[in-house]
Amino acid sequence: MTNTSRHFSPLARLLHWIMAVLILAMLFVGVAMVATVSHAHATLIALHRPLGVALLVLYGLFIAMPLIGWAMLSAGGYPVTLFGAWHLPAIVPQNVDLFALLRAMHTWLAFTLFATVLAHIAAALFHGLIRRDGVFSSMARGGR
Repeated sequence: MTNTSRHFSPLARLLHWIMAVLILAMLFVGVAMVATVSHAHATLIALHRPLGVALLVLYGLFIAMPLIGWAMLSAGGYPVTLFGAWHLPAIVPQNVDLFALLRAMHTWLAFTLFATVLAHIAAALFHGLIRRDGVFSSMARGGR
C-alpha cells in the first residue's frame, strides 16, 4: 500500500488471502500428518519495528519449511512426488540421523509458523475490533 492509496489493491488482497488459505491448509495437513500521529506514536513505532522483523521471519519460514521438509523426506528415503506425476530429486543423501534432525527442525518451524500466524490474526483482530483504524477492513474488503 502506498502513502497516497486509501486501500490495498485487489491484487494485494488476492495474494494475501491466497497465502492465508495455503498457510492454513499447510498447517492443518501438517498437524494431520503427525500508524498514527499522537502521543502514542513513539510507542507504536517501537511496536512496529519488531513486527517488521516478525514479517521477515514469516517469509523466511515460508521458504525454509518446504525446503527442510523436502530435505527431510530425501534423508528418509521417501520420494517427493508432486500431483502424482512429477518426481523431485533427493536434495540430501539418505541418512537416518539427518532425517531425525530435519524432522525435529521441521516440527519446530511448524510450531513457530503456527505461532506467527496466530500473532498475525491477533494483530488483525486488534486493528479491527479495538483500534478500529480501518487497517483490517482495508485488507478484508479494500476500503480504508
